[in-house]
Amino acid sequence: MKAIVTHGPFDYRLETVPDPVPGPEEVVIRVKASGLCASDMKCYHGGPSFWQGNPPYVKPPVIPGHEFIGEVVALGEGAEEKYGLRIGDKAVAEQILPCWECRFCKTGKYWMCERNYVFGFQGGIDDGGMAEYSKFPKGSIIHKVPKELPDEYGALIEPLACAIHAVERGEIQLGDTAVISGMGPIGLMMLQIAKLKNPGLLIALDTRDFRLDIAKKLGADITINVAEEDAVKKVKDITDGYGCDVYIEASGYPKSVPQGLDMIRKLGTFVEFGVFGEPAVADWTIIGDRKELNIHGSHLGPYRYPLAIDYLTKGLIRGDLIVSHKIPLENFKDAIKIAEDPNSNSIKILIIP
Repeated sequence: MKAIVTHGPFDYRLETVPDPVPGPEEVVIRVKASGLCASDMKCYHGGPSFWQGNPPYVKPPVIPGHEFIGEVVALGEGAEEKYGLRIGDKAVAEQILPCWECRFCKTGKYWMCERNYVFGFQGGIDDGGMAEYSKFPKGSIIHKVPKELPDEYGALIEPLACAIHAVERGEIQLGDTAVISGMGPIGLMMLQIAKLKNPGLLIALDTRDFRLDIAKKLGADITINVAEEDAVKKVKDITDGYGCDVYIEASGYPKSVPQGLDMIRKLGTFVEFGVFGEPAVADWTIIGDRKELNIHGSHLGPYRYPLAIDYLTKGLIRGDLIVSHKIPLENFKDAIKIAEDPNSNSIKILIIP
């Protein structure tokens, strides 16, 4: 089969590799669509969290991609009974491949698995979806997807599950002023989920006007281009000088962190979701002595795939304004160029085998 293979930073190649074969309790799918994630791009550009360390997190050669959906074409012994799947069904696996042996997995906190294997980063173990076929290894968390859900929206299940988890970590209350920083694909989905929480005011931040225009269409009450306006001052002016109740950082840009700490009110809740390409520096005195903030991290989308599938299938979350490009697998370098181009007006780029 044809597949994109990661060999190192900036070294991604289209290659012919053996088709995956399922072992016991394993599932092979024909990939229908695979999303290009911001973390994929940070890995491509040599992000320290991916390539530094002993050993590095990434274990090449590996097929990238953790946002993908496909049609079941082969089932290993016991897989049909375990997952309720048949040949021809549409299926998705959660992005993490838990070990099921560490203290986190054994207590139901599988998304914090100590080894933290995510599809598309450990070659030969959890090769991802940027290929014609992919295998869900034994131990995967697999969900059946309604056939009526279009494949391009099926590839949004993973980021939507992440968005749901992050918004829930924000503990938005009725009437709150909630700010989401970063209107990329997940930020735009967080915005839609946050709207379902009925905040008093929902504010979207970004540096690109076209993304803020989409945010407005998806429910933002106020949009602020942080490259052109003093976002902290504007939010404080709107809230009688107090600041927002909840700030969700989804941009992955280090400057968004001190911005949020300055913008949020005392006793507010700060959610950190973004993955940074370099360290984010902040004054921790603000967190403790000055504001006594609640700081919540957010990792992956645990237990939220069924809800994400349901929301997308029912149309409660719009994907039509999020999927901006669909690129054939063999043209994957074009997808990377589009993602790198700040003038491309891209949101979610899908790679289609």
